[in-house]
Amino acid sequence: MSNNRIYQICTNCVMDTSDSKIVFDEKGVCDHCNDFYQNTKPNWHTDEKGLAELDDTIKKIKKEGEGKDFDCILGMSGGVDSSYLLHLAVTKLGLRPLVFHVDGGWNSELAVNNIQVMIDKLGLDLYTEVINWEEMKDFQLAFFKSGVPHQDIPQDHAFIATLYNFADKYNIKYILNGGNISTECVRNPMEYLYYGTDMAQIRDIRKKFSTNPMKTYPFSPVLRHKFYLRYVKGVQVIKPLNHMPYVKEDALKLLAETYGWTPYPQKHFESRFTKFYEAYWLPKRFGFDTRRVQYSSLILTEQMSREAALEKLKKPAYNPETIEDEFKYIATKLGISVAELRSYFDMEKKFYWDYRNQLAMFKTGAKILKFLGIERSIKR
Repeated sequence: MSNNRIYQICTNCVMDTSDSKIVFDEKGVCDHCNDFYQNTKPNWHTDEKGLAELDDTIKKIKKEGEGKDFDCILGMSGGVDSSYLLHLAVTKLGLRPLVFHVDGGWNSELAVNNIQVMIDKLGLDLYTEVINWEEMKDFQLAFFKSGVPHQDIPQDHAFIATLYNFADKYNIKYILNGGNISTECVRNPMEYLYYGTDMAQIRDIRKKFSTNPMKTYPFSPVLRHKFYLRYVKGVQVIKPLNHMPYVKEDALKLLAETYGWTPYPQKHFESRFTKFYEAYWLPKRFGFDTRRVQYSSLILTEQMSREAALEKLKKPAYNPETIEDEFKYIATKLGISVAELRSYFDMEKKFYWDYRNQLAMFKTGAKILKFLGIERSIKR
């Protein structure tokens, strides 16, 4: 993609013109910041009001879960958000969640350990759904061959679809989600991290580059889980962290002291593939560093100074001394040579608009959900 704009960085956060659609006001403050201050922050309640709303929801979950083995389901990645949410759900909210983990083939040893120490300490059972590796491998390679930046869709789609499919199959009405405004109030630009449930795009890329029929991979169209399961089947996604103060560093300290949980170098690095993709592939091939979004979110919620973020951004997210080993690991796992993997890095860049997509439908749906107060902002 050609981005010929003169370089500019926000004077308030660290988002810059690597986001080609970013807009700055006369003070040099970006639209991500202004959207947060004007729309998100005034409607974000982590005080008594938010806690009261959460309390009403928790009471409902407990009542409907009476007599059942569990009253909700919690998707566990091993990351800080889902781990802290599990701690809260069991020890503070008194819920009885089914802990659900999707193994897409890329778990780091650290993630496996972080999940297990919590399960053991809390005395819970862990349900793990393992994705067929031959299908996942083919899906990942298809996305590499497509040239697009959103290389994490094969993993992300499997996680979302499997969780919703399980909830639907076993009539589970409440899904606990660690998504939160506190550390995720700034959205990734859509040109780099496109919608993971656009089935038109997935089908087009698979048609062009896939060789596996993928008969068991858990696909789920967005209309199914956003509308059918939500409004027909009554499946609700609950985000407790949005209703209470949530400070990342405090959560990390609690998890370490209580469970022996070990932090990751960066958000989403519980996956070996995501670590390689976000630390190296996306910034080096496409010029976008996801840390800008992560740090800007923390700046806006007053958990990090802009100066500290700028200092961290001076160093690459990947380790230059071990990146060759990372290339070898990813290539070997995918059953290809390092040379082939590098050929995908050097190929012509493509984006979501180079393939069939359902962008118009997503935009319309997002506007409706925002109007109804379900979504806080429209992805752009």
